[in-house]
Amino acid sequence: MAAPLPAHAFEIFGLKLFGRDEPAEEDLVIGEPQNYDVEFAVGEDEDGLERKLRGASTLWADREEPASGAAGLLAKARGDYRRLLATLYSEGRYGGTISIRIDGREAAELAPDATLAEPATVLVTVDPGPLFTFREAEIVNQAPPATNRRDEVDDPREEGFAAGEVAKSGAVLRAERLAVEAWRQQGHAKAEIADRRVEAAHDADVIDARITVDPGQKAYYGPVTVEGAERIDPEWLAWMTGLRQGQEYDPDDIKRAGTRIARLDVFRAARFQEAEMLDANGMLPITYIVQERLPRRFGVGGTYSTIDGLGLETFWLHRNLFGRAERLRVEAKVAGIGETFKPDEFTYRVGATFVKPGVYTPDTDFTASLFGDREVLDAYTRTAVTATGGFTHLFSEELSAKLFLMGGRARFDDDEFGRRDFTTVGVSGSLSYDSRDNAADATEGLFLEATAYPFYEFEYGNPAFKATAEARAYYGFGAENRFVLAGRLKLGMLTGPSIAELPPDMLFFAGGGGSVRGYGYRNIGVPTAAGNVIGGRSLAEASVEARVRVTDSIGVVGFVDAGYVGEDTIPSFNEDVRVGAGVGLRYITGLGPIRLDVAVPLDRREGDPSVGVYVGIGQAF
Repeated sequence: MAAPLPAHAFEIFGLKLFGRDEPAEEDLVIGEPQNYDVEFAVGEDEDGLERKLRGASTLWADREEPASGAAGLLAKARGDYRRLLATLYSEGRYGGTISIRIDGREAAELAPDATLAEPATVLVTVDPGPLFTFREAEIVNQAPPATNRRDEVDDPREEGFAAGEVAKSGAVLRAERLAVEAWRQQGHAKAEIADRRVEAAHDADVIDARITVDPGQKAYYGPVTVEGAERIDPEWLAWMTGLRQGQEYDPDDIKRAGTRIARLDVFRAARFQEAEMLDANGMLPITYIVQERLPRRFGVGGTYSTIDGLGLETFWLHRNLFGRAERLRVEAKVAGIGETFKPDEFTYRVGATFVKPGVYTPDTDFTASLFGDREVLDAYTRTAVTATGGFTHLFSEELSAKLFLMGGRARFDDDEFGRRDFTTVGVSGSLSYDSRDNAADATEGLFLEATAYPFYEFEYGNPAFKATAEARAYYGFGAENRFVLAGRLKLGMLTGPSIAELPPDMLFFAGGGGSVRGYGYRNIGVPTAAGNVIGGRSLAEASVEARVRVTDSIGVVGFVDAGYVGEDTIPSFNEDVRVGAGVGLRYITGLGPIRLDVAVPLDRREGDPSVGVYVGIGQAF
C-alpha cells in the first residue's frame, strides 16, 4: 500500500505520534489466538532506519505472542500503517511507501472476518523514499534576544529547524515549542502557535515550513489562591510560592515555586493552574491546587557492617505542626549490636529536631535540635548533650548556606587521657553547591561544600577554629549513563590548643563506610607512643569509584579509598596514608540503590579487620 502525503498532510505535526489515551483497536478485539510470523524488508537502511521502523511496529513488538484472532492481527496491521508513516516523517522521509501483506494480501484490503493461515505470514515492506530537507524554515514573530541570561532558550536553528537541514517532523515540533517558550520566558504567558504551514515539494524533495507565533499580551502575576487546603494556612502557602502580585510572569518562577513547596513534604499532589485569560491590566490569576498528606508518620531503618555491627533507628514525624508546614521529628538510634552484646557498650542517640520553613523569606528555614548521645568507639567513649539553632537559606536550586549557633557539654573516656569534660559554644557556617542529577545515585554533576566553625571551649579556656572542604564529581557515559566515574576529595584543618585540650569529637578521624572502607568507623587517627589512636588536627580523604549498571535494577562498583589523619594543623603526610579497596553490588530502587560493599585494608595494621562488609541505602558518596 502506498503511503501518500494526506490532504491535511502535516496535521501529524500537531498530533501526539506515540502513546495513546484510548485503547488501540487491536486491544479491543477478542478472539481465538492467531499466531503469525513477521518479516521486515526495508529498501534503504540508513542511520538504522530499519531498527527504528521495527521499534514503532506493534506487529514486530508482539511477534512472540498470538494476536486476538484474525481481526486482532488485522487491527495491529492497520495501526502499523500510521505508526510506520510517522516514523518515516520523523526521519525526513515524506515520499515513502508502506506495504503490509498478510498471507500475500494487502492488510488494508482484507475484511475483518477474513480467514488466515495458522500461523499467518506477515511481510512488512517499506520503501523510505528520498530524504527531504528544509528549503525554507521560518518563524514569524520570533521573540527578540533575551536580555537576561536565565531567559535564554535554545535556538530552533541549532535544533535542526534551518534551511538545508534534514526535514524531520520532530524538528518542526521542537521549533514550535522553543518559539513559544522564548516568548513565555519574556513574560508572555499566553504565547501560542497561531499558524503552521508545512508544504512538501516532491519534485525537489524539499519542505517549506513557516511557523507563526502569537505572543499575546505581556503578563503579570495576579492574585494567588489556594484550593484543597485542610490543615495548612492557605494565605501562608500562597506567600510561600514567592509569586508576588504585579511581578512580571516568568515560567521559571512557577518551577521554583513548585520545587520549594515540594520540599515541605506536606502534599500528596500539588499543581499550579493559570487562568485561561489575562484581565484588562494584563494580570494572570493563578490557583494552586493541593492535596494534603496525613500529617504524622513514623519509620524504621538500619545499617550493618561486619566491623561496626548492626545499627537500628526509628523516628516519628509531624510535618504540619502549627499549620505552616512546621516539622517536628523525634528519633532514636542504637548501634554496635553484634560487635558486642553488652547494652552499656552500645552506641545510643535520642533527640528531636524542629524545622520552621519560610522565615523572613520563602527560601529561609529555621532549625533547632536537642540530642543526647552515648557514642562508644575504639578511640573514645562520648556521653554528651548538644543543642543547635540556626538558619538555612537557598539562594538557588544549586547554592545554599547554613548558619548555626551550636553548644554542648560532653564527657569523654579514653585510654590516652582518661576522663575529661568539655563545654563548647561556637558558630558553624557552611556554603554548598550541588548540581548532581540525583543526590542518592548521581550520574553527573558536582557537589562542593565548605564549612567553618570557630568555637570556644570553657573547661580549659581555649578558642579554636575548625574548617573542612569537600568536592565530589560524577561523569556518566554510555547509553543512559550506564557507566559512571565518581570521585571525592575532602580536606580538613583544626587550629587552636594542643590535642589534649580539644574535645575528641572535634578532632579528625577517618575510616568506615562513608570514609575509608576496609577500616573500622573512625579508627584511623594519630597513633601515640602508648599504642593508642587519637584524633588529629588535619585530614585528607580521597575516593574513586567506577560504577556500571548491568541491568535496570542491578549495578556493580569497584572502588579505592584513601585517608590520612595528621597531628599538626598543616598536614605533613609523615604518617602513613591508609588505603582500602573493594567491590560492591547495587540494587536499584525508587528510593536509591541498596548498597553492599566488601573492602579490604591494603596496609593492614594490628587491630584492623581483614575484610569489611558494609550495607546501606544510597551510593557511598
